[in-house]
Amino acid sequence: MAHTVVGTLSLSHQVIVLCGRPSYDPSERRAWRLYQSELVGLARIVRVGSTAFPRFDMNKRVLNYLSYVALAVPRALFVKCDVVLSMTDPPFQGIVSAFVAMLKRKPFVYNIRDLYPDMALGGAIVAPGLLARVWEKLHRWALRRAGLVIVLGEDMRARIIAKGVDASRVAVVRDGAEVLPPSTPLPAPDPEVVRAIRANFSFVLLHAGNLGFYGAWDTLLMAARKLASDGVGLVFVGDGAQRAKVQAAAAGSDNIRFLDYFPSAKIPSVLAAADAHVITVKRGLEGVVVPSKMYGILAAGKPIVVVATEKTDVVSLGIPQGFAVAADPDQPAELVTAVRVLSSDVNKLRTMGEAARAAAPAYDRVNELQKFVKLIESIAVKS
Repeated sequence: MAHTVVGTLSLSHQVIVLCGRPSYDPSERRAWRLYQSELVGLARIVRVGSTAFPRFDMNKRVLNYLSYVALAVPRALFVKCDVVLSMTDPPFQGIVSAFVAMLKRKPFVYNIRDLYPDMALGGAIVAPGLLARVWEKLHRWALRRAGLVIVLGEDMRARIIAKGVDASRVAVVRDGAEVLPPSTPLPAPDPEVVRAIRANFSFVLLHAGNLGFYGAWDTLLMAARKLASDGVGLVFVGDGAQRAKVQAAAAGSDNIRFLDYFPSAKIPSVLAAADAHVITVKRGLEGVVVPSKMYGILAAGKPIVVVATEKTDVVSLGIPQGFAVAADPDQPAELVTAVRVLSSDVNKLRTMGEAARAAAPAYDRVNELQKFVKLIESIAVKS
């Protein structure tokens, strides 16, 4: 999403992106240089010579973060700008950027993608203690320094306001998706992708995306095992820090499958291959992480099975609008019941799919990006 935001902002403003060397995509590697600069589209990209260890090794990933900060802060102080905009990767980027903005005496806009340290604590990445308390204190300082905090959903907005931030300074801009007009037929999916995902299942529940620390994976697996006799398959497409653990827990279950990511051009086919999609946020992480895959699923006209509490955005939006059903993230039996109802009721499945596509235009990515740009411009004018 950062790439899309930068591309949109650079259409009407000069944008300089200060970042590290790529470590997420194994196919994208850059030779080490202390600093290197390039034009990508209309934006100037300045890369610092951070380490680029694979992201799934947490200890080495921390070295990536620390080396990035050590080189990025001095460079940032010499970049001319009107506004300092920060996202949340590295996890403490907001704190660092607030510090830079203070030194430069420039307005600070904080775009929170995942809420830290809440995410690190909820995912058991960091234990409660001194580090977490100091991190939270510094993060609240960064939130107070921000002239504007942009979040991904109303559940995250509520979290930020609860930390003492003035509600008038917290705005929701959703990631959204590319949405075809309702009258336009959806393109036919790639048969090979459909076969790879559906296999011999009569009903496919698909989780497409990151297998991170935030999901109620045990509940999903327990429910899937009970649904095997119904012809229901649970298919995971993607990767993430918890994939190996989840895959090991699913060993021996013939109706649970794991597939790697498909090429980006095949994403519409992946979304179309499922009967219903699953979105999961475990209890306590509502608003800490906001799964943005919801918008692509809506654009594909597919129902959503939410394994999360009613506090999450996808539940509060999906139930009233008719495109989602929900199950408690700690109650596998609820999930079993919800999936059985969908798999046995063709009319309900079709109606939910129609409701999904009808809801999609409200989350059109172009409109959300325009909202983002206007918010940035409003802060620049105030300064």
